Amino acid sequence: MRRKIVAGNWKMNKNVIDAQQLMIQLLSYKNNNATNCEVWIAPPSLYLMMAKDIFEKDEIGVFSQDMSEHESGAYTGELSADMLESIDVTGSLIGHSERRQYHGETDSHCNRKIKLALDKGLIPIYCNGETLEQRKAGQHFEVVKNQTEVALFTLSAEEIKKVVIAYEPVWAIGTGETATPEQAQEIHAHIRSIIAAKYGQEVADEVSILYGGSVKPDNAKEIFSQPDIDGGLIGGAALKLEDFSKIIEGFN
Repeated sequence: MRRKIVAGNWKMNKNVIDAQQLMIQLLSYKNNNATNCEVWIAPPSLYLMMAKDIFEKDEIGVFSQDMSEHESGAYTGELSADMLESIDVTGSLIGHSERRQYHGETDSHCNRKIKLALDKGLIPIYCNGETLEQRKAGQHFEVVKNQTEVALFTLSAEEIKKVVIAYEPVWAIGTGETATPEQAQEIHAHIRSIIAAKYGQEVADEVSILYGGSVKPDNAKEIFSQPDIDGGLIGGAALKLEDFSKIIEGFN
């Protein structure tokens, strides 16, 4: 049975007071409502230890938004897998589209990060997806296949089952284009088939694949009902409990 997950990526938002308030609200919601999925958040790194203190019983998974491809050393501003493991976070986002766009991250970088995360018992949420130009050129299947193979195919079957994949339709984020649930399902099924071709269907069927497009309260249920979509990586809607909770309820 694959994990069903709603993960909130807070990006570079919230001051410390507002972040603490939202975490407390989210904990109260989780404790007072039955949910049919795991709930994870990726706050700014400054707030990771605060999040672990608030969610001390692991009711909600706490993730870093990124981590270094290096074990340690003179890498100013970086967070290592060892550092994250030492404060008992759940895992880290790896290869988010904004890291690729603004920081030049590649799938080779992602591969190194994923292996370091797994070595420390962290859950990597590996993000991939095609741009608008690639989608219009009909290259989307090839792009996602290449990304997946470079980032993941050095892993063992047991390791890849511990990875969560988040498909981001970069072509439909802030472009005026819209990805339908059927388009999302098509790519999710494609990703699963890529994994199955390498590791077998049984392994592929254990890998959770999240949708990283614009999941909102009014479309969450339809998106989550697709057979190969196991949840969502949520951006802006994760910053308001009212919206985030309704997305979580998309699994009810």
